[in-house]
Amino acid sequence: MNPSEDSIPPLPPQSLAWTMWGLCAAFYLLGFFQRVAPAVMTSEWMADFGIGASGLGQLSAFYFYSYVAMQIPTGILADRLGPRKLLGAGAAVAAFGSVGFGLSSQWLWAGMGRLLVGGAVAVAFVGMLKLAAHWFAPKRFAMISGLALLAGVIGAITAGVPLRWMVDRVGWRAVMIGSGMVSAALSAAIFWVVRDDPSQKGFRSFLPHVSPSGRIGGRGLIRDLKTVLGYRNTWLLFIVPGGMVGCVLAFSGLWGVPFLTTRYGLTVVEAAGACSLLMIAWALGGPILGGLSDRIQRRKPLYMAGAGIACLGWFLLLYGPKLSPTWILSVMAVTGFASGAMIIGFAFIKESVPANLAGTVSGLINMGTMMGPMILQPWIGQLLDRSGSVTVANGQRIYDPAAFSTAFLPMIGWALISFLLMIPTCETHCRQHD
Repeated sequence: MNPSEDSIPPLPPQSLAWTMWGLCAAFYLLGFFQRVAPAVMTSEWMADFGIGASGLGQLSAFYFYSYVAMQIPTGILADRLGPRKLLGAGAAVAAFGSVGFGLSSQWLWAGMGRLLVGGAVAVAFVGMLKLAAHWFAPKRFAMISGLALLAGVIGAITAGVPLRWMVDRVGWRAVMIGSGMVSAALSAAIFWVVRDDPSQKGFRSFLPHVSPSGRIGGRGLIRDLKTVLGYRNTWLLFIVPGGMVGCVLAFSGLWGVPFLTTRYGLTVVEAAGACSLLMIAWALGGPILGGLSDRIQRRKPLYMAGAGIACLGWFLLLYGPKLSPTWILSVMAVTGFASGAMIIGFAFIKESVPANLAGTVSGLINMGTMMGPMILQPWIGQLLDRSGSVTVANGQRIYDPAAFSTAFLPMIGWALISFLLMIPTCETHCRQHD
């Protein structure tokens, strides 16, 4: 006998679903805040830790070292532990790392704090998407993904002018310790409120139960990686976004503020605001250009155009004639928007390999994306220190425009490579590979 309708659990109330997702989104926001925060604290860190640009670049990049290393393991952990445990534990570790960083008096211990934070917040995005698949209807998944990115950008904006305001009043150490306490509170709230599936609250899930796959194991993962690396698009689209995202995050996340204050004479607050504008434009460019790509049924033209415009924008800002404040903001807005084309790469690469390997190749491309800032941030710092064009004032090192011109060469070079590597990519016409 078929069960009556009364025996079928109802779908979860949206208020409950949004509450759970909102807690996880707050953790992702905090992770983005930590990612971009160094941009407005460069002088304080160099003075307190007695380091130059090279040490500062390494200190900031510790975040990306662990973030990149966690990309593929995060997918496996999300499947085995579930988002609640993964996100709750991640927020707890991030809290420990942030407080440790704020209390550190030595560069090495500060680096270990950044390393912990980066690895911990690396689980946020994947965990949010997995949770959303269970608590929201499939037709809303794209919107939920877009809102997740929006939450991240809000965190980046908070790490601009508002963070500079807080640092000026209470000091950077108090801010880092405070962010750690917020992360600890989020960890407790996630463990207390969040559940992996509506069935754990007596409701009907939007995603039927799927038994763990035998492909999750180490041998299956290695086999999948070998398969996806056999496709030309995988190699090309692994390198391309690193140049686009690397430029955005190396500039807005660390070197943009000192460059804009040195070459263009902006105040720290004005420079932080300009970097925030870059991030906002980047966030808007992703969904708009991604939606346009879906509409015209093409991936390559828009992605390639975005890479080319971004490369030209960076060249004009870094090596062109001295711009007025209005032109600085205009160029940064266009460059950020064009850089948002990198979001097309996730659909592009998913369609370039068999559907059953979409998760593996997406994790691989996300790793390539974050390798950009991981490599560029310390590299630029090393070149600044080697330039010899530095003055020391109140324990802070100030680099002249000539030093930045040399240091930014890897950045503009990778941006150009990203554009050139788009030429041999194979268009998918928005159709999934068989």
